[in-house]
Amino acid sequence: MEVEQIWRYVDSERASLAEFLSGLSATEWTTPSLCSGWTVQAVAAHVISSPQVRAWPVVVGLIRTRGDFNRLILEEGQRAAASYSPEQIVAQFHQYAGSRRHPLGTTPADPLLDVLIHGQDIAVPLGRHREMPPEAARVAADRIWMKSFPFKARKRLAGVRLVATDITWTVGQGPEIRGPISALLLLLTNRPTPAHSHLSGPGLPTPHPTSS
Repeated sequence: MEVEQIWRYVDSERASLAEFLSGLSATEWTTPSLCSGWTVQAVAAHVISSPQVRAWPVVVGLIRTRGDFNRLILEEGQRAAASYSPEQIVAQFHQYAGSRRHPLGTTPADPLLDVLIHGQDIAVPLGRHREMPPEAARVAADRIWMKSFPFKARKRLAGVRLVATDITWTVGQGPEIRGPISALLLLLTNRPTPAHSHLSGPGLPTPHPTSS
């Protein structure tokens, strides 16, 4: 997919998530997300931090956390959730919806996978349905499969073949796991519990709690 089309999906998904967040109650903003230690508000703040990230604070943060990237992003998400109200976070989504900035060392596919995956981290525990455009989810799935950090998808899912049923996409070798690309994306990002009800096949693993 061309880079500009990827950015158009990022723009669209950020705008859509902003609209979704605008309708949440105060209680829903404080609901735990799919990821341990993260509230809906912290996840939302994290998603829109991508175009605002500066390299030097990240370096300082990694030194402070002794290279623990997961701890760093959790602390930053919690800090942002405490610093910004829901209304301010939604305003940031509108402000940065069309931004083309992304953190050093990432590609335009990374902000796309962030908004797609974390949109589910927010919607699923609230009992809400949030569609993923299959073409956008395929770009995110390709990106996750090709890079090892942080999901280690190829290592975790070694020995199985993933086959999308709603779009042309397949990776791996072995017993098949079949389902919509959106469910496969959740599996690739170590979110098997919400994915399992939409997947089938002899390669399907036992679900484990999501940790990041």
